[in-house]
Amino acid sequence: MHVHAARPVLPATPPKLRRHHAAALRLTVTRAAAPGSDATGGGGGGNKAVIVGGGLAGLAAANHLASMSVPFTLLEASDRLGGRVATDEVDGYRLDRGFQIFLTAYPECRRLLDFPALRLRPFYPGALVFLGAGEPFYLLSDPFRLPLRSLSAVFSPVGTLADKLLVGLARLRAASTPDDVILSSPETTTAAHLEKLGFSPSIVERFLRPFLAGIFFDPALDTSSRLFELVFKRLALGDNALPEAGIGAIASQLADRLPAGSVRLNSRAAAIGQSSVTLDTGETVSGELGVIVAVEQPEAEKLLPQLPTIPAKPKKNSERSTVCLYFAADKAAVQDPILLLNGSGKGIVNNMFFATNVAPSYAPPGRSLVSVSLVGSFAGRSDADLAGEVVTELAGWFGAGEVASWTHLRTYRIGFAQPDQTPPTSPAGRDPRVGDGLYMCGDHWCYATFDGALVSGRRAAEALAKDRGLSLA
Repeated sequence: MHVHAARPVLPATPPKLRRHHAAALRLTVTRAAAPGSDATGGGGGGNKAVIVGGGLAGLAAANHLASMSVPFTLLEASDRLGGRVATDEVDGYRLDRGFQIFLTAYPECRRLLDFPALRLRPFYPGALVFLGAGEPFYLLSDPFRLPLRSLSAVFSPVGTLADKLLVGLARLRAASTPDDVILSSPETTTAAHLEKLGFSPSIVERFLRPFLAGIFFDPALDTSSRLFELVFKRLALGDNALPEAGIGAIASQLADRLPAGSVRLNSRAAAIGQSSVTLDTGETVSGELGVIVAVEQPEAEKLLPQLPTIPAKPKKNSERSTVCLYFAADKAAVQDPILLLNGSGKGIVNNMFFATNVAPSYAPPGRSLVSVSLVGSFAGRSDADLAGEVVTELAGWFGAGEVASWTHLRTYRIGFAQPDQTPPTSPAGRDPRVGDGLYMCGDHWCYATFDGALVSGRRAAEALAKDRGLSLA
């Protein structure tokens, strides 16, 4: 297959990224305390809050407490902050822990993060769709940003002409609908919602299913229609991007603002009370002002068995797992910063892209980084077997010669990639108060996006401050 011959010619300069000079919190830039140190939380004295978990929600809560001069100690079980939002450096390559794309239209991210400092690199606003060996890739572009280029897809086999018109109409509607209207609208599954909107099976199976499965890790499209509409709005209003230093730069930016001595790494919570946290070492960390629990849903349910639970859902639909494989290559088989989707309905690859086309900093000079995403856990398959099958499958996309030199770098298995977002959900967010002096946050307590995690962290910090009569200024 001659990929380059079939490759669309994209603009020489990527679409200009919106630059947001967010009202980021201006906090002291210091690194975390050494593991196991006795942190006073930047305010001195014993009267402080405790945050359990250093993912995005916990970091957001910590940033907001710090902005209100509320002393706290953040306890993180691992040896680093960031949770699922992390980037590893391997032999000069930057490997994000799982397929993650940052949407610049997230409003909470705009408020809390310093976008220019992240040096965001945008994707092309569209996707290339693979339908089968021997066929060209079919380009689908955003009709509002690149109307002329979108005309080339009007008669492609990826959906009907009516489908293309529906995409444009759905984009306009989502972009103009307030968030509170979206989050309170009648709820169904995304699959049922797409059918109700009038999309044909052709565009659903060849484009929408693999595209949305890469976002929600849910190929059945059982995810809430509310979350679909919310994410679709963000896609319409902003860019898809990667930070130059990797997705982990988002968490690092939040972590670097925390007061000196406010973080304890390698400190795993074993039990949580109203005003204290007991570590697995037996040590008790006092939290007289309150305890904010900011861990993933499975861990939260272990630590707080009294936690109000979401109504039971069918277990067969609840898995949100993914496997991400990285390969080093001499060159990229496609030269553009664009996502490639498997619309063939065959194989194990859901989507892939050449990360260095988006951000050259993801690899050493002169090298390319290949990112391949599978949806599901593939628990019975070894890393070596999966890597071999992926390379064989992608040889059918690009030709055996293109993939012959690929070298497997690492495989990430993300067993809990997202909380279950099948209906019924509470995407507007649940009350962070789950007990006297006890607060909950995380994407499972709001909606499963970067923004949902940050919003929930802010709400938990604000609830604690309000309940203790502290200033919210």
